[in-house]
Amino acid sequence: MSELEQRTKGEVTVVLVNHQGGAYLPRCVEAVLRQQAIREVIVVDNASSDGSPEWAEAQGGKVRVLHAGGNLGPAAARNLGLEEVTTPWVLFLDNDVYLPDDAVARLLEAGEQAPEAALVQPRSVFAGDASRVHYDGGQLHHLGLFSLRNWYRSLDEAQRADAGPLTWLDGAISLCLLARADALRSMGGFDARYFILFEDLDLSFRVRAAGWRILSVPGVVVRHDEGTAGVSFREGPRYPARRVFLHARNRWWFLAKNLRLRTLLLTAPSQLAYEVAYLSLALRHRALSSWVQGKLAALAGLPGLLRDRLRVQRGRVLGDRELLVGGPLTLTPDAGAAALGARLLDRVARSWFRAVRPLLR
Repeated sequence: MSELEQRTKGEVTVVLVNHQGGAYLPRCVEAVLRQQAIREVIVVDNASSDGSPEWAEAQGGKVRVLHAGGNLGPAAARNLGLEEVTTPWVLFLDNDVYLPDDAVARLLEAGEQAPEAALVQPRSVFAGDASRVHYDGGQLHHLGLFSLRNWYRSLDEAQRADAGPLTWLDGAISLCLLARADALRSMGGFDARYFILFEDLDLSFRVRAAGWRILSVPGVVVRHDEGTAGVSFREGPRYPARRVFLHARNRWWFLAKNLRLRTLLLTAPSQLAYEVAYLSLALRHRALSSWVQGKLAALAGLPGLLRDRLRVQRGRVLGDRELLVGGPLTLTPDAGAAALGARLLDRVARSWFRAVRPLLR
């Protein structure tokens, strides 16, 4: 055992979210169990029927299964796991993420050296093409999105561009995320209303607004497999209707909960431009009804956001002018007219935000 692994032994609990993960879970858990910093692995199962929770229960030892009682989504599942954590640090992990052997110890060492960091994340690449970056954190776009760093860039390019072994970010991706357990509890954990999509954007915003920081360790590279069936989209002819619904609903919830009213008013023109663009995407993929249902669900849920909005705004240390950016707008790679439209939208959003940013607070 290395000196690093000896210093960090047993300091982290892994909360591993699983739903129908039979194709991924064994490889994921096997990689986790090779980590030296782990005290316990809590597999929170969202009503899987493919035998994966039974497989996890049969592992014994450090592995414990917590049954959610239904498919509550990853945000709620992470919160259930967080309630069981007794270590100072918790690693949230999706069941299709594979860790290199020293990943947790290196993330933990970085977090321990930065007491202002509430979240620490690695770089992820595609499991099927480890030469390409998938997620690498990013910034908080004023449109209520992530402006992602190194999105689909070659790993070699990303590594050459690294300024050093550690990087401060404003946005973290939850597929593999080390967190200070007490800091996360003090902020209420993940917002389970989102179910999936935007829950890590929401957490990142609240963490930064409250004065905590987010640290990236780009030298720790994890592999990310296929994602959530019916929601994840990388490329292909059809954009999932379920994703259209969740995006249409959750983006409005994020904006209404977190951004100041002045910001929403001043950025209204670029917000409207984005809505038109996303509506055109829904129409192109024959998902108009999903878009409409998402907007109706967003409106129905707005009254329930008021209490949380007040808590976010009262606890803020940083304002929107310090937290938000105008671009780049990060969208899944596309071709033809859609790509041209995305570039035009990016220019519009950047220009408008540049004009109004001095007026934000």
